[in-house]
Amino acid sequence: MTATAGSITQAVTHLRHGGVVALPTDTVYGIAASLQFPDAISRLYEIKGRTFEKAIAVLLADIDQLPQVAHPLPPAAQRLAAQHWPGALTLVILKQMHLPAILSPYPTIGVRVPAHPVTRAVLAQTGPLAVTSANRSGQPDSFTAAEVRAHLGDALDFVLDDGRTPGTAPSTVVDCSGATIRVLRTGALVLQPDQLLH
Repeated sequence: MTATAGSITQAVTHLRHGGVVALPTDTVYGIAASLQFPDAISRLYEIKGRTFEKAIAVLLADIDQLPQVAHPLPPAAQRLAAQHWPGALTLVILKQMHLPAILSPYPTIGVRVPAHPVTRAVLAQTGPLAVTSANRSGQPDSFTAAEVRAHLGDALDFVLDDGRTPGTAPSTVVDCSGATIRVLRTGALVLQPDQLLH
């Protein structure tokens, strides 16, 4: 199934009213909530069975949305973003302190610009969204809308179906917030050692 303009509008409407929506991305399906609704972000944790000690990343339509959620990218992160955004790279950087506390218990937040036109069409209308993988914590990722429904049942307000995701693994997560750049999770993107230098 391919997402239609109507189904994208439905997803945006649910998100703007505090709903939790499943979205396709370039990696795996995710479940999303607006940053304007802390209760909706709380539902992301509840739906996944995820501990509140684990932060939830934020997806952006493009890098122009970054100032809404985070401090400017440090030089190393700028290089990585220039090379791999849009794409399967999540950068952990210092967050804006006005973000809902439930999003991250740390001074940092993970941010990513996905390479998926449907996801970015939603993000362009909603602004940055809190997004985590559409599965129960510790269980397999979801690559189709059917798998999302099988894993999460009727806990969601809407599932935006765009067929199978093009990716087969979650994003690679790189911490750029400190003096040393660290790969926290190797996923769809494999980085070379020289790409992790300041």
